[in-house]
Amino acid sequence: MKAPEFWGRQAKPVERPLLWALAPLSLVFRAAGALRRLLARPARAGVPVLCVGNLTAGGAGKTPTALAIAARLRERGRRPHVVLRGYGGSVKGPVLVDPIAHRAEQVGDEALLIARRLPTWVARDRVAGARAAAAAGADVVILDDGFQNPSIEKDLSLIVVDGGYGFGNGRVIPAGPMREPLARGLARADGVVVVGEDTIDVAAALPFERPVLRAVTVPGPETRRLRNRKVVAFAGIGRPEKFFDTLRTIGCRIAGSWSFPDHHPYDPDEIARLVEVAHRMDAVLVTTEKDLVRLPPEARDLVDHLTISLEWLDADPLDRLLDRIDPRRPEPATPAGLSRLIDGRAGHEDGTGHEDGTGRRR
Repeated sequence: MKAPEFWGRQAKPVERPLLWALAPLSLVFRAAGALRRLLARPARAGVPVLCVGNLTAGGAGKTPTALAIAARLRERGRRPHVVLRGYGGSVKGPVLVDPIAHRAEQVGDEALLIARRLPTWVARDRVAGARAAAAAGADVVILDDGFQNPSIEKDLSLIVVDGGYGFGNGRVIPAGPMREPLARGLARADGVVVVGEDTIDVAAALPFERPVLRAVTVPGPETRRLRNRKVVAFAGIGRPEKFFDTLRTIGCRIAGSWSFPDHHPYDPDEIARLVEVAHRMDAVLVTTEKDLVRLPPEARDLVDHLTISLEWLDADPLDRLLDRIDPRRPEPATPAGLSRLIDGRAGHEDGTGHEDGTGRRR
């Protein structure tokens, strides 16, 4: 769905009757979530579980945050796998995502993006997905989303907040973007990750204190070829305007922009029309990496894209939180030859053999 404009700000007088009409539905949504948590019996996964979630519907930056945390865990010598629902996909799982063989309509766009970088599992049943990851060699599981899912026990939970959007109008769906009331959600969180320039002072909006981690998104290497180019841009993400702003920041001249709902499945006719518009304007047609994997395969060579990554302004607060689930520090590097010898002996001694790049035994 495409978020209504009034979700992101205080309602105009003409919109207030609509909010009053939606208020009872918000109460039902809140009650359903509370009842679900009350009746749940969270299960353990067998390895530490770190949840990267949010309190608002879409667009906060969970996936780049999950990838940045995974990179930090790898630096600490851990073997993280990511587990997510695979929104927009048909596969129930648990299944290990193959970024070459799987398609977005099977496992979802976010799963394909993450699977290009580290082992990724799609599972409607998060417990089953986390246990499958552990059986395949993961020693820590990162849940991309799932903060409101009470079926699995979390060892560390982080809430991701867009620094320019915050918690919107503060109301619960459908009257606002909140998945649950701020205080209720924050009570279960161990920290808050603020992504981008904090124009609304997120820390001041928190009803009680939590560690606040600050990060920024950084455009990828495509910046060099897109800088100072005239572009026609389109995006079907939580907040398409963030993508358009990023293009302007790197020097693109936007001749036209089109916004689609989050996870929008593009059909060939839509892309053909956009290609024609870009051609008439003598512009480059560009989209996000997340949108690119949802394009028809035959259309991908006609569209450029921009990747982003997340960088911590100060990684120390993250490390202090990670110490809760990973108290050990990386050991000094072992010479490559000795490392192979040690690994080989370990494999023969326990009878399991070696591990491949995904953590699975072979």
